Amino acid sequence: MPALDQAQYERLLRFRTGLRRFLRWSAEQATGAGLTPAQHQLLLAVRGHPDPRGPTVGDVARYLFLRHHSAVELIDRAQAAGLLERHSDPDDSRSVRLRLTEQGDERLQALAAAHLEELARLESELHALWDGLDTTVHDTAQPQGPAEPT
Repeated sequence: MPALDQAQYERLLRFRTGLRRFLRWSAEQATGAGLTPAQHQLLLAVRGHPDPRGPTVGDVARYLFLRHHSAVELIDRAQAAGLLERHSDPDDSRSVRLRLTEQGDERLQALAAAHLEELARLESELHALWDGLDTTVHDTAQPQGPAEPT
């Protein structure tokens, strides 16, 4: 079992605390924009998807670490709120793709701008946290094998 020193535990704590602080700030921003944090993540998953046809429900489920039926429920609520819409895939009529409505795009743009500003503000702190994490942990105990002949 690798041995960690006190400084490594402290760095891990600072890193996790920093991540949680950012996620809490992000959730508060989403709520202030009239979205749930899950809706904000959904809009980002749709807008950030690299395929211009839009993501499928399965793509969104993978981005958000949700089961398919949970993603469908989230998409249904977002569609009912006028944030996104479903459309048939032009290349595969069996597939459904998602795209933002104008309202969804406007809300996401405001949130994305605020998030990029916050990340820029936190950049030096994040770099220090990341650089301070020693991702290589060495086991201080030497493996015990057969003694070498002398």
